[in-house]
Amino acid sequence: MKKVLQLLCLLIILSLNSQTHRFIYELQLKMDSTESEYQKFNMILDINPKEVKFYGRNLLIADSLNKKFGNMDNKHVDMTGQIVKRKINTTENENFINIKFGYYSFKTNDKIKWNISNETKQVQQYTLQKATAKFGGRSWIAWFNKEIPFNEGPFKFSGLPGLVFEIYDTKKNFIYHLIKSQELTQIYPTNDFLESNFGNKAVPINEKQKYKLIMEFYNDPFAFERNNFNKSNNDLKININGKEIRNLDELNTQTKNMQEVIRKYNNPLEIDKAMHY
Repeated sequence: MKKVLQLLCLLIILSLNSQTHRFIYELQLKMDSTESEYQKFNMILDINPKEVKFYGRNLLIADSLNKKFGNMDNKHVDMTGQIVKRKINTTENENFINIKFGYYSFKTNDKIKWNISNETKQVQQYTLQKATAKFGGRSWIAWFNKEIPFNEGPFKFSGLPGLVFEIYDTKKNFIYHLIKSQELTQIYPTNDFLESNFGNKAVPINEKQKYKLIMEFYNDPFAFERNNFNKSNNDLKININGKEIRNLDELNTQTKNMQEVIRKYNNPLEIDKAMHY
């Protein structure tokens, strides 16, 4: 834990009038479960009087820049698949996801059955207690603090009698550490980057529709470019990832390459809902 956590309890005691309790977690995740390399993201947990929201800090940074300069030029696409919001003290989550050019939301009920251990450990001045659970096809170990009066944690990991400071799956594909807390006197508006993605309002779908959209993207990730080639009778040049594509054969090669990348990085947190390509 970083030194800023030493002020955590004091901040909560002194800010009873706060409208938003913001906790920032460092998330380390393996995009490819077969590799040892981690990608790192800072994630935000906002606890408001009526709602809980979890999202990437990069979304907040882009939104802040847009508000500062009065435009929508700064955009960010989430790469973690971990944008959710829920009513306080519930397990019904609204999930948000980018699928190619679209932005969608779907609802899930994610009740977690925790097994609370008597085992504790000391991190600076905080006594953390251990809990375990199975969620999303993975086994999890959490360390929470009873003195912080929120039964919340990163992503969907709620329901413990205290704030989650650390949580990770037993294979260490996903590791969260609480690194900072902030108190906001107002509820931070997220309409421009959570409920919508910088101009694209989330379209409600169900999980079956989500699966269909993802498979459509996988089967032809460059459908838009392919359609342009068909209309122009191949007299068109398209740039994909810095490479000039001049005909359908080259586009087909790029399609196969993209499909290989998608299969390689198919390591979602909820592995029991992983796509089977």
